Amino acid sequence: MKYHIWTEGCQMNVADSQRVASALEHLGYSVTPKPEEADVIVLNTCVVRQSAEDKAYGRLNSLRPLKEKNPHLVINLMGCLVGIRNNDALRKRFPFVDVFSPPSDPSPLVAFLTQSEVRAMEESATATRYAYMDGDLVLPEVERGKLVSAHIPVVYGCSHACTYCIIPYRRGIERSRPPEDILAEARALVRQGVKEITLLGQIVDRYGKDNPAYPTLAGLLIRLSEIEGLERIRFLTSHPNWMTDELLDAVASLPKVMPHIEVPAQAGDDTVLENMKRGYTAEQYRELIARIRERIPGVSIATDIIVGFPGETEEQFMNTYRLLEDLRLDVAHLARYSPRPGTVSARRMKDDVPEEEKMRRFRMLEELQERIVGEINARYLGESVPVLFEEKVKQRWKGRTPTNKLVFVESEEDLHGQIREVKITWTGPWSMIGSLKK
Repeated sequence: MKYHIWTEGCQMNVADSQRVASALEHLGYSVTPKPEEADVIVLNTCVVRQSAEDKAYGRLNSLRPLKEKNPHLVINLMGCLVGIRNNDALRKRFPFVDVFSPPSDPSPLVAFLTQSEVRAMEESATATRYAYMDGDLVLPEVERGKLVSAHIPVVYGCSHACTYCIIPYRRGIERSRPPEDILAEARALVRQGVKEITLLGQIVDRYGKDNPAYPTLAGLLIRLSEIEGLERIRFLTSHPNWMTDELLDAVASLPKVMPHIEVPAQAGDDTVLENMKRGYTAEQYRELIARIRERIPGVSIATDIIVGFPGETEEQFMNTYRLLEDLRLDVAHLARYSPRPGTVSARRMKDDVPEEEKMRRFRMLEELQERIVGEINARYLGESVPVLFEEKVKQRWKGRTPTNKLVFVESEEDLHGQIREVKITWTGPWSMIGSLKK
């Protein structure tokens, strides 16, 4: 018996697919890269932007002939396209799909394949759904002993409800996982060769806010740092309103927590930020960046930006442009606004910025950021940095610095999972090249 998983979207979806694969292998399935060879096909979907949703529908329709050819094929539609609410419309539109699974929940597929309510893990808490039959997370076979960096979801859902965001509607309200489950999963991953973990949450800083018995994210980082064999810890994504001094001090003081912060601005204009319901001003965001840099020397900072939000004028866009120009951040994930059905912005705001104008603004920020990052990375030239190597790509080993910079090194040594000092010999805006320090 074989399975095939197609994953689209964020790191949370990647982690979800990994857990589905673990559950399937526990049931005796093995992975295949070819969907036409599979007995079970899982489509783990994203709908954050229209392009991702269109891709999901396209992939789903491409499976119809396989189902017609093999009626025993099990097709599982999972993720944000399904969401947490009634999916009768999807069932009618795609009658050839056997199982519909909410985000982060493999239990409907397990139930379908085993016809066992007990093994389907009836508990409604998401963390319990992750407690597979042996109570321990086992990586899929293709990753076991090979995966260097892994993701651990610590907060599911989101209760913030920015006006443009579909996540609360598809992933539900904010729920923190019990710290014992997170620590157990981290230990299990380390036993299987993982050296670095990244904690995931839509607003990861809010870990524990929904349960007074849980530690804060800073407290969780302290406990994770005590795990022997775990070399590096990261977390994403943060929100400006919940980035506390306690958390920043934890990053600064814990050697295993990497000096890299992902904290989206989304816009640099106060009116746009208010329309987005972000809860802060552009000046407050600037002050936060200054505070992060003051408390964590040498930190790298990533942000998210949306261009073409409803009503965004040229001057408002230029305020965003100036924000990026002034702050000189290490990474800017750029996106053109895409109205998502059911969100506040889709219901109440006219998508009035033409697509060609969205693209022009996108390109302006893209070019600005390429120049800024090129200048930032140039400072590494001739410097030595510790790099954790993940895999070999063609003739070069690929790894990352503590600040999450991508580095390539040519070497005949097996560098998999090693942290080695590397002298940087070439820099560009998206990656760097170096040589092992003797």
